[in-house]
Amino acid sequence: MTVTREPSGRSGPLAGVRVIEFAGIGPGPHAAMLLADLGADVVRVQRPGQIPAEGVPADALLRGRRVVEADLKNPADRETILAMVAKADVIIEGFRPGVMERLGFGPDDLHAVNPALVYGRMTGWGQEGPRARLAGHDMNYIALTGMLHAIGRADEKPTPPLNLVGDFGGGSMFLVMGILAALVERGTSGEGDVIDAAMVDGASVLGQMMWAFRGTGMWQDRRGVNLLDTGAPFYEVYETSDGKWMSVGSIEPQFYAILLEKLEIDPASLGYQIDGSRWPEVKARFAEVFKTRTRDEWTEIFDGTDACVAPVLDFTEAPDDPHLAARGTLVEIDGVMQAQVAPRFARSSTRTPEPPARVATDPATLWND
Repeated sequence: MTVTREPSGRSGPLAGVRVIEFAGIGPGPHAAMLLADLGADVVRVQRPGQIPAEGVPADALLRGRRVVEADLKNPADRETILAMVAKADVIIEGFRPGVMERLGFGPDDLHAVNPALVYGRMTGWGQEGPRARLAGHDMNYIALTGMLHAIGRADEKPTPPLNLVGDFGGGSMFLVMGILAALVERGTSGEGDVIDAAMVDGASVLGQMMWAFRGTGMWQDRRGVNLLDTGAPFYEVYETSDGKWMSVGSIEPQFYAILLEKLEIDPASLGYQIDGSRWPEVKARFAEVFKTRTRDEWTEIFDGTDACVAPVLDFTEAPDDPHLAARGTLVEIDGVMQAQVAPRFARSSTRTPEPPARVATDPATLWND
C-alpha cells in the first residue's frame, strides 16, 4: 500500500489513509473505529441532529473520527459527499444490499468518481443469497453457521456469546482485513475493489478449528462434551467459596500437572487426563476443591505459574488487574473506560484515540490538499 499525501498530524501505520464511514450500527462503526485507532483519518457521514449534546453520554464506539452531517437525498449534500469521495481511499457502509445503489452511492456510482476507491460492505447475510435482503442480528447469523449450536453446556440451551462472534469477530474484523488487503493490492494495480464482508462467512472461518476437529472425529455436535466447550474438566470455570469464579485452561499435560499440584490432588486418583469417561468425576472433584478458597486466594496460589488458571473479572475489576494495568490495555477516555488501541507496533506507534465528536465538521475544510 502506498500513501503519498501528508498524514495530517495523525500517527499510526494507517496515517494518511482517508476513510468515509456511512453511519450505521454495530460492526460498521467498529471497523471504522479500528481503522481510526491505527491512524486512518476517518470521517463519519450521518444525518443532522445525531451528535449528542454536552453532558449527554456519547457512544465510545464512535471515538477517533470527525463527523460530517448530510442528507444523502439532498442534492447539495450529495455533491458535498461525492467531492469527499473523490479524495477518499476507503468507504464503509453497512446497509442491506441495494440501499446504497438506490441512493446513488453504490460501488459503480462511487468508482465513477474515484476508480481507486476501496469500497467495504458490511452485512450479516452477504450481498447475495436467499437471505441477503432480510433483516437479522448477530445471533441469527451465528445460528445458521452452527457456531451458536456449539456454544453452551451439556443438556442446556445454546448460549449467545454476546455479539462477539458475529458482529465483531466474524464481521468488523473480516471487513478490516478485506480493506487492508485491498489497499495492499491497490498499491500494485492502482485500482479499487469492493469487499463483501458477511458475518455468516466470517463466523464460519472463525470456527474453522471446530470444523477441523469435527473432520477428524475429535468434535461431537453435542454441547458441553468436547475439549473446548466445558466438556473437559481442565477447560472450565469453577466457583470459589465467595461466589466468584476461576478460569482453568490447563490443556497441555505439563500445565495440567501444575494444576493438580496447586489443587493438592494426587494425579493417580484421577486417571488419564484425556479419558473422557472420567471427565464428569474429575470435574466434580475440581469443583469441590475450588469451593474451599476465595477467588483471590486461588489467584495468589496460581500467580506466576504455568497452570493456565486466571480469575474471572468483571468490567469494574478488569482495569485494576496488575497485568492489564501494566500494559495500559484499558484506558479512560472522556470519562469512559474502554479498550486501548490494539495491536501495538514497534516503529509506527499509535496513540490514545480522541473521544467521540461533539460538533460536526465543515466538509469544506476536509482534505484540502
